[in-house]
Amino acid sequence: MTPLVSIIIPALNEEDTIGSCLEKVKAGCLKENISYEIIVADSSTDATPEIAREHGARVIKPKKRGYGNAYLSAFSHAHGEIIVIGDADDTYDFSIIPELIQPIIHGKADLIIGSRLKGKILPNSMPWLHQYIGNPLLTRLLNFTFHSRFSDTHSGMRAISKEALGRLQLHTGGMEFASEMLIEAARKGLVVEEIPITYYPRKSPSKLHSFADGWRHIRFILLLRPLRFLIVPGLVFIITGLLLMGVVSFSRTVELQGLHSFILGDIFMLGGLQFLFSGLVMKSYSVTHRLDDCGPWFSRILQYHSLEKMLLIGFIFMAAGFLSGIYIINRWINTSGPLSEITSAVLSLTSVILGLQIIFTALHLSMMLLRCEREGCGYMN
Repeated sequence: MTPLVSIIIPALNEEDTIGSCLEKVKAGCLKENISYEIIVADSSTDATPEIAREHGARVIKPKKRGYGNAYLSAFSHAHGEIIVIGDADDTYDFSIIPELIQPIIHGKADLIIGSRLKGKILPNSMPWLHQYIGNPLLTRLLNFTFHSRFSDTHSGMRAISKEALGRLQLHTGGMEFASEMLIEAARKGLVVEEIPITYYPRKSPSKLHSFADGWRHIRFILLLRPLRFLIVPGLVFIITGLLLMGVVSFSRTVELQGLHSFILGDIFMLGGLQFLFSGLVMKSYSVTHRLDDCGPWFSRILQYHSLEKMLLIGFIFMAAGFLSGIYIINRWINTSGPLSEITSAVLSLTSVILGLQIIFTALHLSMMLLRCEREGCGYMN
């Protein structure tokens, strides 16, 4: 008999709490006569899997450790029409499963998020850094980037219909899986509802790494949206730098008061170019690793991309910079008085750096495209 609900719980050395979690699952489902199955994706070295089996759970062992890898391994084992996910640390009350899945049963939603920030966070449940800074800021960043309206993007308690889950392209193996699921839900147009839940204190030490895990979420968002965070700011810096250098050059004060402004403009331009090229590199990675769609603007770049042409352009800039440097050295050797070639030296250095940036960006794009062609990712579609 196919169960209505599959409860998936990732576990890593949770022998103190896994039993309590599974008892709450049973209590909630039996109260409303809900057919269910429990799958524990376990990577423990303690007694967690034995305790889980004693409570009737099916235990699987993911090939790779990690929050996302646990779920990705378990999804294929789930037979229920609705998938419920939650942590094994007993911070979530699984007895509320009937309330959590009601909107899905009645066809009102595809995905339900148990929002701690709309509900109640008990004392000593969440570090103040997470509650008042980390979670709110990361939630706002995701909402701003993907035009969503989530209140708690890092809640570990969720329910999703199996049909909706099949529409999501989920790949990440770490903590960023929590963000990826919601980003995919927003992209695919899933109907999402949030219900307030209570968040309870942990009974065992937390395995979260505040800054490392927070950075994983930010890095993932940057990979998916480099245009907004890198490419557009890069273009602004480039234009600002060129205008500043141009104004100083035409004012004929480069060698006097304007020298510092000229160098500042050059720094802006080089920094902007680094932003721009880094954005292209990130976009190529996300497209070729199937984390994001190609999009029309990047598709044009890929269509006209040529490693040989970009390498040639890069070497031309480098050659121009080296030749200019040789010219400056020659003048220094043959000039008896003071030599004022600071702006020329700055431009020479800039030309060499720009050439190197173009060359390494070209090599990276080509390596990503070779991988994409070999694996048939279909970036041109």
